[in-house]
Amino acid sequence: MNEPNAPSDQDSKRHGWRLLVVVVAMFGFGFALGPIYDALCKVTGINGKTSGMVADANALPVVDESRLVTVLFVTTVNGGKPWEFRPEQSQVQVHPGQLTTVNFHAKNTEDHDLIAQAVPNVAPWNAAKHLHKTECFCFSNQPFKAGETKEMPVRFMLDPALPADVDTVTLSYTFFDVTESAQPAVPPRKEPTQS
Repeated sequence: MNEPNAPSDQDSKRHGWRLLVVVVAMFGFGFALGPIYDALCKVTGINGKTSGMVADANALPVVDESRLVTVLFVTTVNGGKPWEFRPEQSQVQVHPGQLTTVNFHAKNTEDHDLIAQAVPNVAPWNAAKHLHKTECFCFSNQPFKAGETKEMPVRFMLDPALPADVDTVTLSYTFFDVTESAQPAVPPRKEPTQS
């Protein structure tokens, strides 16, 4: 005897298909979110993403000696790790178009090896596309032995097309511990069996 409110097999199948469509849509949205966010950042200049490297040092623009821009450097370590991470200079004054090198000091104060990744951010947002780096420790992961100290250079240039109302640019870096995600999982070694 069927209960009047009991779901039929047809209702169960319909709900199952709906749930499958929802799961696929959620996966698709999650997969597309990264490229959508990057496109939005590129169009609006939000998030302080820099425009990237200057590929050829010979293609550098003429230095605009008529203006000086102060570049501030800010560093943080994510997750309260006890690492040392700081710029050698907290600020520099540069002419747009001038290549400038600033060194950063980093030390792994922990008793084990690690891999760190620096993530840059530029403020104000409208300066981000005018900051070009030819060399940066943020381009790749940085492996550190336990107790190791590194001096890491950043070589950059502010484009002369930087808006005239921007007289101070802040370049900040956050150091993240990416040890677990940067190393592929190594399966345990199996000892050969003897027959």
